[in-house]
Amino acid sequence: MRIDLHAHSNASDGTDTPAELVAAAVGAGLDVVALTDHDTVAGHTEAADAVHALPAGTRLTLVPGAELSCVAGDISMHLLAYLFDPAEPAFAAERELVRTDRFRRGRAIVERCRELGADISWEQVRRIAGEGSVGRPHIASALVEAGVVASVSDAFTADWLANGGRADVRKHETDPVRAVRLVRAAGGVPVFAHPGAAKRGRTVSDQVIAELAAAGLAALEVDHIDHDEPTRAHLRGLAAELGLLTTGSSDYHGSRKTVRLGEHTTDPQVYEALVEQATGAKPIGG
Repeated sequence: MRIDLHAHSNASDGTDTPAELVAAAVGAGLDVVALTDHDTVAGHTEAADAVHALPAGTRLTLVPGAELSCVAGDISMHLLAYLFDPAEPAFAAERELVRTDRFRRGRAIVERCRELGADISWEQVRRIAGEGSVGRPHIASALVEAGVVASVSDAFTADWLANGGRADVRKHETDPVRAVRLVRAAGGVPVFAHPGAAKRGRTVSDQVIAELAAAGLAALEVDHIDHDEPTRAHLRGLAAELGLLTTGSSDYHGSRKTVRLGEHTTDPQVYEALVEQATGAKPIGG
């Protein structure tokens, strides 16, 4: 089985529609794909409908999920949440609060970029985002359109949009221990996304990860494009020490990033162990 547990649609900052993501997962030879848009479940229904509409004999399992924006102290981090009840009130309210603040933050970042000499506009960013929740990758795409940077990844530097960069503005982010507990209370399974992605900014300490494990964290996302081999080895050792599972995934964003669906995958036994922990929702199709 080929299992990719981290992918985005245009319901957040990917470029594929949820249905296109399902088709791309089939084309990539995946057996399981998780839809984990940022702080939203807006793409779940379309993706599920696309799975149900697949031709007879085409097998693909969809794992509904989300990627949550968190902050530990002053360090931003992301938490993947799988198979939670999307209607559970406390968790739904927190996701709504984060999404609402994304618009305030997006406008503020655009203004900072303009003050720094970038000829971009909020209207341009909204056009790029479409129906999705505005995020920094949409602003990065505007900077590419304006010729300010050569690629989306080039925008995520200290000069522009990196955490703490010249144009960065903080947004509402959930305390990660609280986020883990919210996910569990909604019947979901929490996994720390790309915990060692140092090129994105500062990363949390092993002690913070231990605190998350004690709160109910299920796994660390280890095999990821932003982790080098020494980082992966360290995270595997830490996971073993803390009794956590380890996953792998692409963090696919369509054409916005160069990573391909299925570029990193999760062991089938790990996937089954994660599904067994979920009580809020079930995988779709398959």
